[in-house]
Amino acid sequence: MNRFPIQLTHVLAPLLLLIIAIISFLLNNLINDYFVYHRGFIIEGQYWRVITGHLFHTNFAHLILNTLAIVLLWALHGRFYSIKTYSLLFIFSSLMISAAIFTFSPEMNQYVGLSGVLHAFFVWGALKDIQYSDKTGYLLLVGVVIKVAHEQFFGASDDIASLINASVAIEAHLWGVVSGIIFFTLAVQFKKDDTHVKDKTLKDHR
Repeated sequence: MNRFPIQLTHVLAPLLLLIIAIISFLLNNLINDYFVYHRGFIIEGQYWRVITGHLFHTNFAHLILNTLAIVLLWALHGRFYSIKTYSLLFIFSSLMISAAIFTFSPEMNQYVGLSGVLHAFFVWGALKDIQYSDKTGYLLLVGVVIKVAHEQFFGASDDIASLINASVAIEAHLWGVVSGIIFFTLAVQFKKDDTHVKDKTLKDHR
């Protein structure tokens, strides 16, 4: 019995995201100025930055934290992944987070990092657990809501800010949670979720 979702359809999309993030980090000095989220350049029409900006990181520690998060989320919810669903959720959450930051946080001129998008994946995965009658989904959902609420009221950890050498964009975490909920709701409403997870498969991976 496989303990982890190791089928190609479950692994490929998060693996590609990891590879792109690592390449972006390695080429940071060469391409950073052209792809990171930058409010001024977006206003000038460089709209691709609302997606590509999420792929960059402030330093190696920042990249490692998000790499570990991608792997952890795959271990938790990879059985629900498909290339289509994973890609759509990444694009949807990237666009929504960037749009929300642009609209409601005009003081934030630059933003990089996958943490907001990963919050979307976390919430979406917890809701998929609930959809398939896995009670741990409720615990995960409540936990991330408490975590994000704490950040909104009391701010992010100073230790994390020091580690990544930047302010923690708690606004991105909030909008990541919101975008994950909306994406899940839309997928259910319009029956566009193509994961097609069978009950037996779910049981095998628990």
